[in-house]
Amino acid sequence: MSGPAEVTEITLDQTPTLNSMFRFQWEKAQDCYVLLYPEGMVKLNGPAGEVLALVDGQRTAADIVQALQSKFPDAEGIDRDILDFLGDAREQLWISL
Repeated sequence: MSGPAEVTEITLDQTPTLNSMFRFQWEKAQDCYVLLYPEGMVKLNGPAGEVLALVDGQRTAADIVQALQSKFPDAEGIDRDILDFLGDAREQLWISL
């Protein structure tokens, strides 16, 4: 019997990649970004869509944070929110590192 998997924080030097099981796209009918997968669809809220739009397997978490800080300069604590979301996305298996 094994215990729960150890959860580690996302670090700024890691490079997230979208899990190949999912397809990320803008869904006009839903008016939002979605993740499509064989069994269905995940409708993403605005901030989640903004973050995942930058996950391309090339950008590090630091690059993603920097891009979103530039786009939303008045957002306080955005760096922590982005890293927390990336951690959640990894737990959901939407991304890998």
